[in-house]
Amino acid sequence: MTIESTLARISAIEAALTPQQPTTGGVGAPASTGSTTSALSQSSTTFSQLLNQASGSSTLLPGASPLGVGPTGSLLATGEATPAGLAAVAAARTQVGQAEFPPGSNESPRIAEYRGAVQGAVVGPWCADFASWCAAQAGAPLGENGEGFQSVGALWGWAEGSGRAIPADEGSPQPGDLIVWGSDHVGLIESVDPDGTIHTIEGNSSDQVAQRTYGPGESGATGYVRLG
Repeated sequence: MTIESTLARISAIEAALTPQQPTTGGVGAPASTGSTTSALSQSSTTFSQLLNQASGSSTLLPGASPLGVGPTGSLLATGEATPAGLAAVAAARTQVGQAEFPPGSNESPRIAEYRGAVQGAVVGPWCADFASWCAAQAGAPLGENGEGFQSVGALWGWAEGSGRAIPADEGSPQPGDLIVWGSDHVGLIESVDPDGTIHTIEGNSSDQVAQRTYGPGESGATGYVRLG
């Protein structure tokens, strides 16, 4: 998938996807910070604009960072990341701060949309629902038939069988890769610093979509899944 085809895909869906105001205060959720405010300002940026930024456009909304740059200014190594991976990061960035409502329920109107990317999904832990949604928005739905996954274990099993799985001890992560922890949790890699620090966007992290950072060798991840 090229940047151009990804742009065309995202242009077709962005009119139907209007990010909602994030709900804060979920169980275990960290207090609201400036990063949440930044995420809200970024949510008004269309996916196409974000991808254009990755392609070299210099026009940015106030408070937004170009898709080719991570939250600490690290390069995303866009020459290695797949267009689908970049599109998935663009989609995920618009959702940072979305939280469960009511708290602890595994539910909200937006979380219900994430489940919509998974055939047969029910209310429950939703990190894989979110990963499936991001991949679907990028035009690279997960699963043999694009069915998505609610089970992290099933997602990793499909990745292994389809040649998309990269064990953590056999390869390096790239922006736009899914990052998997056994059968327990999955997130999306937003950027990787030169020293190996990994920045992620994860669904169902403290009951919300949250940005997390793992120092070099500290993530404990099982491996990565390349999109596209």
